[in-house]
Amino acid sequence: MLTDYRIRQRDHLLQIVRALTQQLDLESVLTRILRAATEMLAGRAGLIALRDQIDGDEKNGVATFSIHAQHGVSPEFLKHFETVLKNTASSAVLVDPARYIIAELEQRLHLLARSGPFNLEGTIGLPLEARGDLVGILLVLRASASPSSQNEMKILQAFADHAAVAVTNARLYEQVSQEKRQLDALLEGSADGIMILDSGHLILRWNKALARLSGVTPASALGSTHDEIISWSSNPDPNLADAEARGWPFGSASPLYVEGNLLQSNGEELAVGITYAPIFDRNKRLVNIIANVRDITRFREAEQLKSTFISVISHELKTPVSLIKGYAGTLLREDATWTKDTINESITVIEEEADRLANLIDNLLEASRLQAGGIKLNISTFNLETLAKRLSRKFQTQTTKHDISVNFPENFPPIDGDEERLLQALSNLLSNAIKYSPKGGPIKISGRTTSRDIIVSVSDAGIGLPIGELGQIFNRFHRAVTAETSHTQGAGLGLYLTRAVIEAHHGRIWVDSDQGHGSTFHFSIPIKT
Repeated sequence: MLTDYRIRQRDHLLQIVRALTQQLDLESVLTRILRAATEMLAGRAGLIALRDQIDGDEKNGVATFSIHAQHGVSPEFLKHFETVLKNTASSAVLVDPARYIIAELEQRLHLLARSGPFNLEGTIGLPLEARGDLVGILLVLRASASPSSQNEMKILQAFADHAAVAVTNARLYEQVSQEKRQLDALLEGSADGIMILDSGHLILRWNKALARLSGVTPASALGSTHDEIISWSSNPDPNLADAEARGWPFGSASPLYVEGNLLQSNGEELAVGITYAPIFDRNKRLVNIIANVRDITRFREAEQLKSTFISVISHELKTPVSLIKGYAGTLLREDATWTKDTINESITVIEEEADRLANLIDNLLEASRLQAGGIKLNISTFNLETLAKRLSRKFQTQTTKHDISVNFPENFPPIDGDEERLLQALSNLLSNAIKYSPKGGPIKISGRTTSRDIIVSVSDAGIGLPIGELGQIFNRFHRAVTAETSHTQGAGLGLYLTRAVIEAHHGRIWVDSDQGHGSTFHFSIPIKT
């Protein structure tokens, strides 16, 4: 029959074991272990040092430990103990570190505890081992040096074994929790939309970026199936369902890429590319599918821009080059005699077409610089009315069909801006007015002021713009195409560059147009206060 003391010890052990199995927080587990061990051994103080996670030192056969819990230990003793622990652990080999470290620690601590002000006689060390691995060390410091009985040590070791399992579980839980926090941060911090599906395509995760792209909230998406939420304006080939019908992902574990126009919750379309990555368990069963959803609008625009660029530039370059080559070849014919007027006319055409080429190249370079880093301004104070009058005289010499006039109010204020850039912008508007009023007519440059801005307008009596063109007229490489403009030359960069210049001055540009009766372009620039 067991004595009351032994029964109480075992009951106490069972209570502690139950408590430990219910705890997953590492700090709480360590605190409970240390308190129970100190109580069971009638100790005055206690320490728990856990073995650090495997690092580079352990690869060299060195075990490293850190103190994770202490009870009743003075700061001075703790300082000495850390030194003893480091020196002991540094000489331990990985063959059997538990046996070596415990024996060595007890010997060194026995000398330390009896010296100085610590007034401790006994030290009991227990290894915390789980699945054959040394997890940590439990040390209880006592005022008496009375040895523990064999039965007490069995109970204590059983306690230590359970404590080691509890520490291992708490560490695993802490690791899993940390990994989950990292995963959550990764998912919610991603600029791309991310969803996680189970094997039946049920949506398990739906991040903020995907909610923004689709217009569907996580609350609405979670618990729904992939096909209930992901809708396409036209079915891409392949889509997820078709790919799985053909054997994906079991024939190949490589990701599946799907590209198409996603229908957003508001009914609008968004160009996206979705990469589906399968996740298998150890038995090669499909567990999850992780889908990365990326907005590819800019990529599509870039491809479209590239195609437009090639088409427009090839056409615009071909015409002047052909003319220059033709006139030059004609002048070089040895079987013909040309009059001075003919030669002058030919050279004039060559010069004009060369200017066209130079202007086109300048605009292309300007557009490239604009895309790369914006427009850099050289600010000075000047009079915009004077600039407009100078340009009107220049352009008037280039046309006999148009009457160019300038109308600014008296005392029109000077502005702070880049004179050369604004000269370029106004030149583009005048050139545009002449180009799109082929039958001639008046072209007016006017100015007015508000309390905050100066406003300059360039109007013509030309063919005007279709309503559908007004929202696109300032886009790069865009040209209004009608029956009247089909033969009009230009690369569609003038208005694009003009808008960039005005916006660089913190202004804005817009157009009023009446198809068949002309257009008026306006731009505003803030007045410096």
